[in-house]
Amino acid sequence: MFVLILGLVLFLGVHSVRIAAPGWRDARLAAMGEGAWKGVYSLVSFVGFALIVWGYGLAWQDNVFLYEPPVWARHVAALLMLLALISLGVYALPAGRLKPALKHPMLLFVKIWAVAHLLANGDLASVILFGSFLVWAVADRISVKRRGAAVAAPGPLTYDIAAIALGVALYLLFVWRLHAWLFGVAPFG
Repeated sequence: MFVLILGLVLFLGVHSVRIAAPGWRDARLAAMGEGAWKGVYSLVSFVGFALIVWGYGLAWQDNVFLYEPPVWARHVAALLMLLALISLGVYALPAGRLKPALKHPMLLFVKIWAVAHLLANGDLASVILFGSFLVWAVADRISVKRRGAAVAAPGPLTYDIAAIALGVALYLLFVWRLHAWLFGVAPFG
């Protein structure tokens, strides 16, 4: 569990600098320059992500189950993941009408993804992993709102159609084989 937690601290920690210490972040950015700052940020993120993946795999060896998700929760999780991946599609493509309406679709994706996986998984490693991402996404959304970060201006409806199609395509790929291939677990048994 230590490796998983260390990875979460590194990954979510570097992604929380703007939340917890915006002045320090701005000073480091000014002192290092944008390229060096992004390089360090990316390196710490990558190391943290690698430790999360490795640590989550290790945690399964001695995993503790906290609760058994009811069957209905898995069905709700499947629907939530469709909505999450559509939100990811909205984030990835230029703004249509949905991006300004969702305001921060990547954070929405993370929140829906985390809730869906908390509904479907009752083991300690999953609760730590997905719960940490959920707490971080909520804190970041509050921080973004307080900073008054800009929201995308509305664009053509065609981008919304493309974002929905991208989200549905990703969902179908994950259901078909991608989730099992990447994570070793078939989403529907």
